[in-house]
Amino acid sequence: MTMRRAVFGLIGAAAFAAPAFAQDLAYETIEKGRALVIAGDCVACHTPPGAKPFSGGRAVETPFGDILAPNLTPDRATGIGAWSDEEFVRALQQGVGRDGEHLFPALPYTAYTKVTRGDLVAMRAYLNTVEPVHNPVEPNQLPFPFNMRFLQFFWKALFFTPGEYQPNPQQPADWNRGAYLVEGLGHCASCHSAKNILGGDKAAMEGGTLQNWFAPNLTADRRVGLGAWSEDELIEYLKTGHTARSAASGPMAEVVEFQTSKMPDADLKAMAVYLKDIAAAPAVKATPLAADRADMQAGAALYADNCSACHVGKGEGVARLFPALAGSAVVQSDDAATLLRMVLQGSRSAATDAAPTAPAMPAFDWKLTDAQIAAVVTYARNSWGNAASAVGAGDVKTMRNALKN
Repeated sequence: MTMRRAVFGLIGAAAFAAPAFAQDLAYETIEKGRALVIAGDCVACHTPPGAKPFSGGRAVETPFGDILAPNLTPDRATGIGAWSDEEFVRALQQGVGRDGEHLFPALPYTAYTKVTRGDLVAMRAYLNTVEPVHNPVEPNQLPFPFNMRFLQFFWKALFFTPGEYQPNPQQPADWNRGAYLVEGLGHCASCHSAKNILGGDKAAMEGGTLQNWFAPNLTADRRVGLGAWSEDELIEYLKTGHTARSAASGPMAEVVEFQTSKMPDADLKAMAVYLKDIAAAPAVKATPLAADRADMQAGAALYADNCSACHVGKGEGVARLFPALAGSAVVQSDDAATLLRMVLQGSRSAATDAAPTAPAMPAFDWKLTDAQIAAVVTYARNSWGNAASAVGAGDVKTMRNALKN
């Protein structure tokens, strides 16, 4: 996907007759809305590859089936051109559609409810300026009974607390701005929180599995979270997609490319301030597996032959090019899904204006057996100071089969 900015200017003949201050005000509102739409990462879900921006139809994968993101262009027949501002605000703050239907939380209204009405109206003002696209989309592709919208009434009663973000008077302005962005527009918890059997969030920001990736822990845990990261490292990661220790890949690469890399530095600073203050759950003591285990010995040999050229002999990687494995929260996560997926399928990291190279990792599914991949992943998770549970050949087989679907 390529994000293309809408062309701003006078909107309609009426704009020519408007006083200069009204034109300025309209422009300021639209420009504010454009920045907010970027901060909300709306283009990522609402723009299929190769399609016009915000035209809808991209599948949003959920554990219950796919939902197609609707058309957000101002086309009156198939987009939101005929919607009122109040209807738009109600959808994002309350999860209620134009005709009173309950919306599925694939639209993260559980987070957007924290966004102020003024900001949502500005977002709508910007969306009114993008190119209208006639593209009918039926979002509800879920199988029975999950396609029954009335069930969302009960889901909301269990898991949804509406209400705009209320600043914490005990915290400084940048902390509150960061909380507003992380908890609201950025909807970080939507991916980085585990889900219960009904799809409700649990263990907020402690990591969550989605689309065969594991979105890592964002708390202050030093082993599997952000505890070892500095604010400057977080800002660099959000701005460029790369740091001396990590690289954004998979869904996070899209977040960096379409969202955070285009946000103001002050907002990235605020997000870093807030993220660094998220308390961790009590740390779980982890002990590295013994180096003389058969899988560790096999993994060491496989690592030397297949991985060390890029990730270097002791897993230190190459700064801002190939991520470090030593001390990596992703590598040590309780759920090894991301590591397994990347070894099997490969991945390309984020490409941004500040770091356009976008290094890639090749796939090894054609070369290594399930047992070999399990061994090398287990080795990486328990070497150079890392400590995590072993991965079995069955885990690799399950992921391999999932990636074929």
